[in-house]
Amino acid sequence: MHFDFRLEADGVLKSWAVPRGPSENPSDRRLAVETEDHPLAYREFEGVIPQGESGSGTVIVWDQGTYRPLGHDRQGDRVSFADSLALGHATFWLYGTKLHGEYALIRFRVGDEPDSGGREAWLLIKANDRLAVRDRPGSPDPYHARSARTGRTLHQVASAARGRRG
Repeated sequence: MHFDFRLEADGVLKSWAVPRGPSENPSDRRLAVETEDHPLAYREFEGVIPQGESGSGTVIVWDQGTYRPLGHDRQGDRVSFADSLALGHATFWLYGTKLHGEYALIRFRVGDEPDSGGREAWLLIKANDRLAVRDRPGSPDPYHARSARTGRTLHQVASAARGRRG
């Protein structure tokens, strides 16, 4: 069970697996392991990925929306989101149905270390802005999560898929 965090850049969805899900609490640092880029069509995919395939399991679109890159280089000049990722520190403002405000992705492992499997590791962190929560954990409960697209739960999506197969 994990959350996929995806943002469009350069015609693809840049993707990270976030095991505990994104948090709205700035004191929560979330591991985000970079995964392969996905085609833009994945923005709307809900269903069941068969066992044995990458990312297998039931999938819903937990949140959707837009974002505004806030990144800059060492001289303070604005840079694209893709360039921010290449620099290892990307800040952005989310306009989601559930997540709002400033977030940052900060690379702390570049993928060439032993035991990294060639994957980069990042932290996904909520900025301490006016939209942050501070008095409670800011993580979503995946077992009660509802799709931002359809309102369905993971269980409802899985049941519908079983009904189509049977």
